[in-house]
Amino acid sequence: MRVSAASTADAASRVWSTMRSFVDAQDRSGRLQEELGLGRGLGRINVLVKLSQGPMTLRAIAESSGFDAPYATVIVDKLERLGLVVRTGHPEDHRRKLVMLTKAGEKVSLTARAILAEPPAALVELSDSELAALEGILRRIGQQK
Repeated sequence: MRVSAASTADAASRVWSTMRSFVDAQDRSGRLQEELGLGRGLGRINVLVKLSQGPMTLRAIAESSGFDAPYATVIVDKLERLGLVVRTGHPEDHRRKLVMLTKAGEKVSLTARAILAEPPAALVELSDSELAALEGILRRIGQQK
């Protein structure tokens, strides 16, 4: 029996919708806001997580986060006032500054990454073989461009 392209497209749409609903239902923003006390929105948390990989210029923060430069500056200013980041001179270009985490910022970033990495209960309840199959499928489709 041959499956039509239309029925494959319908099935793919249903699967995509189900995946998006599942991911959307796992929103951690409320927990992140409550535990970290960084206010509404996820911009500050996203910047802290990015900075856990190493110091960045304001321009790099803006570009990697999809922010415009003024908004990146507002976020970094707030994080600096909270004692979570510091600006230091750039070793190769003294006209620019690097933004890096403080010890307190590292701690907050670690907590944020732990919250974001915690798997939903529905995934934990799957069997090893179900998890392996799901991981294999997601890896395969994640490699397609």
